[in-house]
Amino acid sequence: MSGRAATVRVLLTALALVVGGCGEVVVPSAAPSSPSSVVSSAAPSAPAPSASAAASAAASAAASAAVVPPATPEPTPPGPTLEELVGQRIVVTMDKGAPSAAFLDRIRRGEIGGVILFGRHIADDAALAALTELLHQTALEGGNPPLLVMTDQEGGIVRRLDWAPPLLSAWDMGQAMDGDSVREQGRLTGDVLRAVGIDLDLAPVADVPASPKGFMYGDRRVFSLDSSVTATLATAFADGLADSGVLATMKHFPGIGRAIPNTDLHVVKITAGADAMAADLAPYRLAIDHGVPLIMLSNAVYPAWDASNAAGWSPAIAGTLLRDQMGFTGVTITDGLDGAATSRHTQEKTLALKAALAGVDLLLLTGLETRSVAAYNTLLAAARAGTLPMASLLASYDRILALKGVTGP
Repeated sequence: MSGRAATVRVLLTALALVVGGCGEVVVPSAAPSSPSSVVSSAAPSAPAPSASAAASAAASAAASAAVVPPATPEPTPPGPTLEELVGQRIVVTMDKGAPSAAFLDRIRRGEIGGVILFGRHIADDAALAALTELLHQTALEGGNPPLLVMTDQEGGIVRRLDWAPPLLSAWDMGQAMDGDSVREQGRLTGDVLRAVGIDLDLAPVADVPASPKGFMYGDRRVFSLDSSVTATLATAFADGLADSGVLATMKHFPGIGRAIPNTDLHVVKITAGADAMAADLAPYRLAIDHGVPLIMLSNAVYPAWDASNAAGWSPAIAGTLLRDQMGFTGVTITDGLDGAATSRHTQEKTLALKAALAGVDLLLLTGLETRSVAAYNTLLAAARAGTLPMASLLASYDRILALKGVTGP
């Protein structure tokens, strides 16, 4: 064997020893050499490296060729806590005109997902803008999703901002305006609300009175006695709010136009059958086709679908009817639970838990702050115990965050 061939064979042998654990290395065999083959017949050649030097070179080459391990993947962000899942569903009001330090702390801790403002909280546009800025910033300081600030600005007697449109009631708009004009009223209303930091209007009313005897007709809060006219005008107002970047809420599903006494103050049962209620549902069907983001469920009972529970805490109405049959994928919200609880001789926290179990996303707690704290604690305890299923909590959380992604802080 020549000196160069011996060198190659030594290198291969050493490499096999070094990387043998990574796979088999086959060293080609050589023909037996004769004693004379080791004597050079030409110019002297360089001496072959020693076995140890060859092994060292092979090890160095193997190390250079080693595969670099993949980078450690970024850790998956943790999912929302139970406190966050519950807190985003809570909409509350303030006892006084301005938020207390304790109230702001609740927002900062993520225990409140939205705030509803009433007349006592609203003095003028400058003061209102300062208040909403404080509420929004407090939520962000705590690292929470944007806070939803909302109010009722329907028109007529239900106008929390008494200087803002619509000055006409829904009924007067229905008598005097077409769809384009009502949409413009919605846009003008939204422009004012947006300018003072209000994200969401709990309007328009989509109820269809069966007769002039109902309390909604008496207060002129309805657009028309005709279902198709109501559908057109209520949807137009909602579209106008959307034009200005304010969220609209169609209410009060599946309709309280047939209610005689006020559903906020009395236990009301609407006995019309499902076929008769088709006219009441028509405005919601059109609004859903237009992408309305929120629907408020009423405090009335509808035996056609559920003889035991009001719509706001009925799985058959909030789930089967509204989502499964009518295809609504947006956010649902209860009507105010304070009056409903009082008329039923129960507590807001009890109805809030029932509504959450029925899959309603936002729980409107319009009573005292102590009661909304109790409701939050009740829901959190149910979540920790597994009574509120995690799948339902996450589904509502995702819908609410998607809604807030539209509004921003």
